[in-house]
Amino acid sequence: MAGVLTVTASSVGVCGRLLALFPSLSARKGLCSSLTSARCYSSLGWKSLPCRTTVLPSRKLVIRAARTESKGVTLGSRAPDFELPEPLTGKVWKLDDFESYPALLVMFICNHCPFVIHLKKDIVKLSNFYMKKGLAVIAISSNSIITHPQDGPEFMVEEAKIFNYPFPYLYDESQDVARNFGAVCTPEFLLFKKDGRRPFELVYHGQFDDSRPSNNMPITGRDLSLAIDCVLSGQPVPSIQKPSVGCSIKWNPEVKT
Repeated sequence: MAGVLTVTASSVGVCGRLLALFPSLSARKGLCSSLTSARCYSSLGWKSLPCRTTVLPSRKLVIRAARTESKGVTLGSRAPDFELPEPLTGKVWKLDDFESYPALLVMFICNHCPFVIHLKKDIVKLSNFYMKKGLAVIAISSNSIITHPQDGPEFMVEEAKIFNYPFPYLYDESQDVARNFGAVCTPEFLLFKKDGRRPFELVYHGQFDDSRPSNNMPITGRDLSLAIDCVLSGQPVPSIQKPSVGCSIKWNPEVKT
């Protein structure tokens, strides 16, 4: 309707419209100063809008991720050769670099997976403990950076620095190494032992422990620790092994021709 001033709830909008009605500088200054006080609405004959507070119900955080179990890789199988770069240092690591060690732990992990994040600090603790006892440890990220760029090399460098990884964190861009090891999820743990000049042989392919995100079970590293203790002490590793559970490795999408 003509002659009716439309007012919004925003004081900035109110000020903008009213300044156009007061061309003199002094009138504008007086108007702007009044608008900064709580009395401006009543002085102009307007009623202030009541404040409303809405309390949202609390929600429990539920982690949703595709659960995948590590599959049966034959115990006693040899560790496949690999040649992978370490983004943090630029060094290229090979299986032969660990020839002098009695055992090698190969972990398939990544940056974003909730199952890895859940164990990350304890993986570092366990690695630090057993590396002092002679265990060789490496971690490999094989996730596609096409679908998950947050798992790319530059972010792997950040992860290695933030968590002070004591082991090389290697990048498997082609994903061939993951396939050769038979890895399908993150985290996935493969423990190999070496007797003299014989090649590394798989003795453990299982879980870190029973703890999972949101299951409220304490992280102990019991299963993996027991296997490592057996290897380093020359004892047989129990053949009954629970599979690791985690996010599926994010394979590169197939290129359609």
